[in-house]
Amino acid sequence: MKKKVGSIKHLDFDGVEVSWFAPLCDGDDDFLGNRNPNFKSNWENTSKIVQTADKHGFRNVLCPSSYQVGQDTLTFASAMAPLTKQINLLVAIRCGEIHPPMLARTLATLDHILKGRLTVNIISSDLPGTVLPSSERYARSREVIEILKQAWTQDEIDFQGKFYQLKLSSDPVKSYQQNGGPLLYFGGYSPEGVALCAEFCDVYLMWPETEDKLQDLMNNMANKAAGHGRTVQFGLRIHVIVRETEEEAKSYAKYLISDLDIEQGNEIRNRAQDAKSLGVSRQSELRDAADKNYYVEPTLWTGIGLARSGCGAAIVGNPDQVYQKIQRYIQMGIRSFIFSGYPHLQEAEYFSKLVLPRLKTISLPKVLGRVPTQSPKTPLEKGPRK
Repeated sequence: MKKKVGSIKHLDFDGVEVSWFAPLCDGDDDFLGNRNPNFKSNWENTSKIVQTADKHGFRNVLCPSSYQVGQDTLTFASAMAPLTKQINLLVAIRCGEIHPPMLARTLATLDHILKGRLTVNIISSDLPGTVLPSSERYARSREVIEILKQAWTQDEIDFQGKFYQLKLSSDPVKSYQQNGGPLLYFGGYSPEGVALCAEFCDVYLMWPETEDKLQDLMNNMANKAAGHGRTVQFGLRIHVIVRETEEEAKSYAKYLISDLDIEQGNEIRNRAQDAKSLGVSRQSELRDAADKNYYVEPTLWTGIGLARSGCGAAIVGNPDQVYQKIQRYIQMGIRSFIFSGYPHLQEAEYFSKLVLPRLKTISLPKVLGRVPTQSPKTPLEKGPRK
């Protein structure tokens, strides 16, 4: 008997979350492998990218985390908070790096500074310098998430697990956002990761795949979430190259890898903490299935994965082609997109001019009822001082 597929398209809102990317971890360049010093992941460069994305109407920005030359995610997000107006900040946290009650307090503080513009990307990779089996890493992440949810929704943190044993008041860690606190975004392909997201997280982030494989991932997650009486939203992290003509876009894609030494590309790709993950191996398989020009679908180009870990493909084409590809994803049930391009500031400008005005954009925390219309009764807002 065929299993019932959980709801993918049944949503209570119209529009999509369109996000950009802040290359905090040595991840920007004019073309791949160049290592141009003008594109370092310093404050001047990355803060300008986020402010540009905010100005042009992107609704969120992913701030990644990795033990590479660059900037600390939470520190960067806090500094960006007063410099931005409407854009949400999607901060990546590696579970286990910060003691969970203090992590909850840090995130609650940041959520108050941002007045509800905080979203959280849960990462279960190994911590720098340590190695744990996948099952252990996901077990630790599960405990961290349960503690965060208790902290944001209950009067007390009362948790007894393998990694953490806690009994604390939750007053110091109450978030600005209500009805569950900041949204949790999660990306993972192992059975343990899928199970974790289905039970606890709000947005399942995927990397590029062929459309049929993406649909399989979504159907599986929808089934798992439905088993917990939940609906998970779907997001896609993908690069984009858009130009006035298809010829220009494809020419620029070729330019990006025109001076790339493959061995150097491998070295750059393997620096990341998640370089040996199942998700990264799936990106390699996607590239292996592409044609000689690295296209695995008419507008899906995998050449960008030759020199970066993680998300390894881009939508390439003219404005109509890129828009139509995004619409295909929307029809499948994807409601959150995290785009990027090389170099990030330039490509944000192209996308915001040629494609973004055609998309109806939303803030997921707002449409999912997390952001209060009035100041909440939290200790850092209108709650009583004890």
